[in-house]
Amino acid sequence: MSSSSLPWCLLVVFNLHATDLHSSLLGTPDAYVEVFRAHGFLGRTEVKNNNHDPSWKEEFSFLNARENNILRLEVYDSDINSDDLLGTCERSIKIGTWQHKCFLKTGGILNYSYTLEPLQ
Repeated sequence: MSSSSLPWCLLVVFNLHATDLHSSLLGTPDAYVEVFRAHGFLGRTEVKNNNHDPSWKEEFSFLNARENNILRLEVYDSDINSDDLLGTCERSIKIGTWQHKCFLKTGGILNYSYTLEPLQ
């Protein structure tokens, strides 16, 4: 089935939680997550200051998603001069509700959930 024949879906990304994050500088990370679907920016969490194990309450919804689109989450350490990328998680999305664990390049883990539901 071609991607153009797949049904349009509602994508909801939620339950973002990181563990054992490392700061690029000495100290404790001030972490946030940016969420993307394919090439579209869905949003950004608030910064959780001085926390190696942050959780975020935000949910991100997108109406024009399709199965097999790429979901990308980028975890950053907020700094005064420039923010440092701690790691990127990418996954081809599937219909249903899923929980995933992603090991970040600089250390630490990002846990997240998403639901992809066909529109009626």
